[in-house]
Amino acid sequence: MAGFARFLAVLRLFDDTANAWTVPAMSDALGVPASTVYRTVRDLVAGGFLEAAHESVYRLGPAFIEYDRLLRLTDPLVSAGRGALHDVVAQARTPCVALLSRLYNDQVMCVADEAARDTAFRPSYERGRPMPLTQGATSKVILAHVPTRQLNRLLGAPKERDNRDGALRRELADIRKRGFCATASEIDAGLAGIAAPVIVREAGVIASLSLVADDTQLDEAQRRRLILLVVSAASLVAEALRHALQPPILNDTRQRLVK
Repeated sequence: MAGFARFLAVLRLFDDTANAWTVPAMSDALGVPASTVYRTVRDLVAGGFLEAAHESVYRLGPAFIEYDRLLRLTDPLVSAGRGALHDVVAQARTPCVALLSRLYNDQVMCVADEAARDTAFRPSYERGRPMPLTQGATSKVILAHVPTRQLNRLLGAPKERDNRDGALRRELADIRKRGFCATASEIDAGLAGIAAPVIVREAGVIASLSLVADDTQLDEAQRRRLILLVVSAASLVAEALRHALQPPILNDTRQRLVK
């Protein structure tokens, strides 16, 4: 293990349940000599990505907070979608949480969220938490819009006799045709998810805007209204993102042509 891979391997040891590590424990978990791990930890501490806690125990450091702030300020998807999330929860007129999520390696991750003030529940999707690709409206509507080659890499080559694989691919094709995905209790029992794609391929963005609400509180009329709300909001986010990513010279040319 060399270079950046060493740093990444150490950092990926940390999660919700294993949030503090000693160098010997890291060495055992990675199968790497303790001397190598120590040098990696020393460099990560110097950069603020790890910090010493007590008795030679290390935890994640404040550098992540610094970069999280920068992402919130500079991520074009978050910037384009922040206002839409606020509008969606305001117009939903029901306790709900709106999510903006994107493809993250072989998973889907929420990058921004907003809850209505009277919302007592919190969905499993939350900012920064990787979630499965094949469950829930938030993820499925993203998976439905990835290119075929990428889909085959994520799911594996199509299996002619695998009924589950075939059913999922048919469901994804149907989602792509409809332009939205609606599910219930796939991630959290009793919660419904409605999601629409935010696709800006020229910027490499495959994302979704979704709404999570109490399934028992939604009748069919409310469900249809929320689907229209989510689809419209996702379309506006995609258009805002395209506009934000246009080269300034192109915008200036268009303005002169309009004049």
